[in-house]
Amino acid sequence: MPLPQLSDHRKGLLLTAIGGPALSMDIPLVRLADGDMWSVLGIRSVATVAATIVILAVIRLASGRWPVLIPGRPGLLAGALYGLSSITFVLSVFNTPTANVVFIVAFNPMFGALLSWLFLKEKPQPATLLAMLFMIFGVGLIVRDGLSSGHMLGDTMALLSALILAAAITVGRASRREMGFAPLLAAILPAIFSLTLALPAGLSITHPGWIILNGAAMMPVALWCLATGPRYLSAPEVGMFYLLETVLAPIWVWMIFAETPAPMTLVGGAILVGAIAAHSVWMARGKRVQLA
Repeated sequence: MPLPQLSDHRKGLLLTAIGGPALSMDIPLVRLADGDMWSVLGIRSVATVAATIVILAVIRLASGRWPVLIPGRPGLLAGALYGLSSITFVLSVFNTPTANVVFIVAFNPMFGALLSWLFLKEKPQPATLLAMLFMIFGVGLIVRDGLSSGHMLGDTMALLSALILAAAITVGRASRREMGFAPLLAAILPAIFSLTLALPAGLSITHPGWIILNGAAMMPVALWCLATGPRYLSAPEVGMFYLLETVLAPIWVWMIFAETPAPMTLVGGAILVGAIAAHSVWMARGKRVQLA
């Protein structure tokens, strides 16, 4: 899927700008399916793997060769991380309100900045460190509220999802290899895990069409775009586009299910989004000054 007329940075921006909104439909479609946790995760993952096989077959017929599937050990590691993040993410969706999930997962780019600092020696700028302090405070407010309202498990899983996703993005960034199909094929891991737990009692999904749409269409687009992005962008930059889900997913859920976030979740989320927005403006301004 080459984009020959664009610079590398613009390729990354285009891909992640498509992937972010596609990812924002994940939670609404999971909720619309109305099933038990392991059934939903299993069918979504199976649909993703099936769609990936079809896409690979089409590419093979059209080009006469197979695309890069798993690029060596970095691909295996990134795939395992993406597969694990699917499990923790669905656990969070079923155990805490949607706004809690997306606001906490918004910590992804800050985890990415830390991991890039530790492993890639990409030292964050002072503005990034300052934004991280505000984001830690915002996440702390949400998790503290989740503890008092019985959502600690879901909030913890959301935070773990952010860390695992940041690690996967960092691996992709470090390798500079084609990672687009790694998270798609890695869906076989949560498929096996969840179906092993679900099948003894039988699958239970009221509206399977929604979760099949999610797994077969929305997730392949989102995962391919967001996994390819680190080839062209830094891990924190890619993480920023995951934040489109932070803004859009609560809107979809509010429109469909009339689910209103708790006041403390809104406060913590506002701090998170404000810190990220200020950080993005600051970094963009700094790049313009450098180019001037």
